[in-house]
Amino acid sequence: MDLRLAFAVNNNNEFENKHFGQADKFLIYKLNSGSLDKESEEVNTLKSYEQNKKHGIRKKGEAIIDLLQSRNVNILVARQFGENISIINAHFIPVVIAAENPTEASEILLKHFSWILDEWEKKSSGYNLFTIKGGILKSAIHK
Repeated sequence: MDLRLAFAVNNNNEFENKHFGQADKFLIYKLNSGSLDKESEEVNTLKSYEQNKKHGIRKKGEAIIDLLQSRNVNILVARQFGENISIINAHFIPVVIAAENPTEASEILLKHFSWILDEWEKKSSGYNLFTIKGGILKSAIHK
């Protein structure tokens, strides 16, 4: 099974307290035999989509979905998610993480990956939100 993760980071490859769609770029990782290997980097050209518009625009969420599906991503990792989480979770498992950088995030995710893998194998849509800080919390997303 090929699982890919998109980390929402800034230009210095650090997680920020911003919604997933506000990231400067997405780092795409692939799960390989118990490790996460970086495959690519995608500049978030949709970041400024909301200029002078309401935050959490559905069209922006749909455009991000299209972009990341074209890269075969399954799991989204960020410090925060906005209103579009209610459409994002139909396609991806959302994970909120307290880590500051991709190396730290990878280590933490791999420790808890059995929970995320279980979610992926049991569902095909309507994924729960995972919050990983000291431990892991799984919660439903309400529409």
